[in-house]
Amino acid sequence: MNKARNTFAFTSSDAADAEQAATRLSARYGHVPVDKADVIVALGGDGFLLQTLRETMGTGKQVYGMNRGTIGFLMNEYHEDELPERIAAAAAETIRPLEMDTIGADGSTAHALAINEVSLFRQSYQAAKVRITIDGNIRLEELVCDGVMVATPAGSTAYNLSAHGPILPLDAPLLALTPVSPFRPRRWRGALVSKNSVVRFDLLEHSKRPVNAVADHTEVKSVVTVTVRESRDATATLLFDAGHSWNERILTEQFRY
Repeated sequence: MNKARNTFAFTSSDAADAEQAATRLSARYGHVPVDKADVIVALGGDGFLLQTLRETMGTGKQVYGMNRGTIGFLMNEYHEDELPERIAAAAAETIRPLEMDTIGADGSTAHALAINEVSLFRQSYQAAKVRITIDGNIRLEELVCDGVMVATPAGSTAYNLSAHGPILPLDAPLLALTPVSPFRPRRWRGALVSKNSVVRFDLLEHSKRPVNAVADHTEVKSVVTVTVRESRDATATLLFDAGHSWNERILTEQFRY
């Protein structure tokens, strides 16, 4: 990356620390509109970074996050000095979102992208009943649960981890299939599937046991069938500081407890 040519757009969450940081950095390094920038510097937490990635999906823009939020697992450490040099030396990771296609109880269809995960949740007091099919083969005839999700490597440290799913290196050619509070089969803890797999969820007894599907922040109510696959077209590029790569963070997180 030629730092002499870099132009930056500083964006921030609505947190006071993030907004103040964006003001200082813009004054110090210059700021151009997002559509004119080579690199978008996102200031906030992981949620804001994912929002920025969604908004710039397919544009070719590179996104460099600095933590002005809480956990900031996807973010670089916040330092104001030598920012162009840090960005010039950063390692780029390509993020591919999931594509979610749904069929509703009323026959309607919906399509959405998810950088983190596609998840299904029961609507009512009754547990969901879900049939899971991978690449046309039924793998689990009936999962009784509060929910189930397919998570990307980028999303594996988010809701997937909270549901006791595995942490995946960013370059792993895998997706995590993770149940939420499984009741039957009680001992099933999920599976790892190829990133090229097509995962289909069929909701059994959907009238009696309604379920919603969520692709990151896009929610579709009362679904009957949900199909999930990795996108072959949409991409986003995330920059990590040299020596502080995503895979290094993954290893650190797994040995933390």
